[in-house]
Amino acid sequence: MNDSLKHLDRHSTPAKALTEPAPDDRQLRLILKTAMSAPDHGRLHPYRFISIRGQARHKLSEVFGRAIMQREPDVDPAYLKKQKDKPLRSPLIVVVVAHLIESPKIPEIEQMLSAGAAAQNILLASNALGFGSIWLTGDNAYDPYVCGELGLAENERIIGFIYLGTPALEIPPRPIPEVSTHLSHWE
Repeated sequence: MNDSLKHLDRHSTPAKALTEPAPDDRQLRLILKTAMSAPDHGRLHPYRFISIRGQARHKLSEVFGRAIMQREPDVDPAYLKKQKDKPLRSPLIVVVVAHLIESPKIPEIEQMLSAGAAAQNILLASNALGFGSIWLTGDNAYDPYVCGELGLAENERIIGFIYLGTPALEIPPRPIPEVSTHLSHWE
């Protein structure tokens, strides 16, 4: 048995270090198909994805700017610029959205976890295809204005913004703790 798993070298690539090319449409469909293999109690498929590339990143930049101005009218101009630059740091952003379905058997937390597992699968699949990625949230992920501009319904929540592209620099592997420090045995 091989004790080495390819996905163990997956690590976040800083968004500012992600460049073209990003996954093309065919590769993105493969990545999202992999995302949709996430555990899903009741087969509700409680997630959806919004792909943002090209000029749409500039629209998202403006949305982020307006959201920040609403939250902090006296925002420091340098901070505002930094926040507006976020969507421009990588060539592709996938917004992972939890689409919560009222169900007597499947609580919202399980649906949120399923959407989170879909997000993790995006990271793993993009890594397997040779792309870099990072999953980010921040205030904009929870901002009602941002959610409205992205077309989210009342029953939807942003799980994260996943930035995708080709790593522009070599990222050293991150240290992974010994399993024994996180494993206990219940008998």
